[in-house]
This record gives sequence, structure tokens and C-alpha cells, in this order.
Amino acid sequence: MNKFLIIDGMNLVRRIHAAQPNESDVSGLKERVNGACSKLIKSHQPTHAAIVWDGNAVSWRKALYEDYKKGRKPMPEALANTLADLKNYLAENQINSIEAESEADDVIATLASKLANINGEAIIVSTDKGFSQLNHPNIKQWDHFSQAYLTIEDMEAKLGIERAQLIDYLALAGDSGNKIPGVPGIGPKSAVELLKIFRSLANIYNSIDKVGSKQAKKLEAGKQMARLSYKLVQLQLDIPLNVNLKQFRLEA
Repeated sequence: MNKFLIIDGMNLVRRIHAAQPNESDVSGLKERVNGACSKLIKSHQPTHAAIVWDGNAVSWRKALYEDYKKGRKPMPEALANTLADLKNYLAENQINSIEAESEADDVIATLASKLANINGEAIIVSTDKGFSQLNHPNIKQWDHFSQAYLTIEDMEAKLGIERAQLIDYLALAGDSGNKIPGVPGIGPKSAVELLKIFRSLANIYNSIDKVGSKQAKKLEAGKQMARLSYKLVQLQLDIPLNVNLKQFRLEA
């Protein structure tokens, strides 16, 4: 069975680089990132591996909502300037790159889903909780920094929701890290309470007369934001890839 290790490039690299006290210091970064990739391969024994990078094009999410990821700290200049060299170095060590047009997340989700659907196994290396919505037994997520799988049980316990409710939860509560608005006035606690009672975002709005008056007022006022947020958090599974699996096969 094909086992594809799919590494979220900037998620991994920016965290490794952030461990440096001086953000202008990129000495040894290539070796540290390659060492992390080698450790991942040794640990998971994949048949294929790739590292997926964000592109520079405006994402469809940004086009839909201008404030998406607004205020996020820009990549340090020294890191940006060394990326091309880093990618070449990784390629020399069997870790080939896939360049997304804009966001890597949708490319990663598409790759993982396509492989899982042909009975392969995908291991996504990322700390991004958004990948939890990929509900397939052949898709797993690994946190390199805690050296552990991000299990659905852990996510459900942490957020207090079920996996199938993740998108509904984020549509209500928002996601501060990506500046996804959610419904103004409905925080994580309220979102969890509503989903425990009504199970889904659609049910909440279909049963708005059964919601307390204060929350109902907030939900009515934030209905368009809820719809927008619901779209923003969904991963796309049909991004054109223009790659062949054999490009990423690892040598024995």
C-alpha cells in the first residue's frame, strides 16, 4: 500500500526557525529542516514524501473575505530569502516540493483525499486543526513538535465537539488565528452549548425560535458572517495538482 507523507512546509519551517533567538539568523536552518524530515521518514516509513509550500497568489478565501489572515506576522525576510535554497537542499535529500498557487492547505487536503480514495494512506504533518475535518480512516495527522498523532478523540475532548461539528463550530465561534469572524458575540463556550443542543449550524438557524432571546438576536445579526465563515473554513478537495505520485517515491 502506498503511504504518502505530506508535510505542511511553512507550518514546519516557521516553527523550526522561530526557535532561533534572532529571526535574521538562518544558519543551519537547511540542516535542521532536513533533519526533521529525515526523522519523519524514519518514524513513519512512507513510500512517498512531499513538502507543500504556500504560493504568492491571492487565495480564494482572501478574495471572499478581505480580512482573512489579516494582521498575521509576515515571514521574516531572512527566511523568505533562503526558501529557494532550502527547497533545493531538501530535493537533493529526496524531499521534493509541491508549490501551491496560493494556500498549501487545499493542496494538502486534495492530495490526502485522492490517495485515501484509492486505498492509500496519507500522513499529514501539520499542527493545523483544520485538517481534522478530513474524515477518512486512511488520513492521519502528525504533530512533529509534540511527536504525536493529533487524534480525533483529542480534538473532541479539547473543543468539546464531535468531528462532524468542526466546521459548524468554527462558523459560530470563528478562528482568531486565521481571522475568520464567526458570529459576533458567540464565543467558543456558546458555540459548544448550541451544538450540543441543536447538533449543527443549519439546525440552529432552523430552530432559532427555540434559542434564548439574547443569543437568537446575535445569531440573526450574524447570519451572513456565519455563512461566510462556514465557507472559509472548508478545505477544498479538488484543487488541480498537475503532479504524479511517482515523482515523490522514496528510494528504498
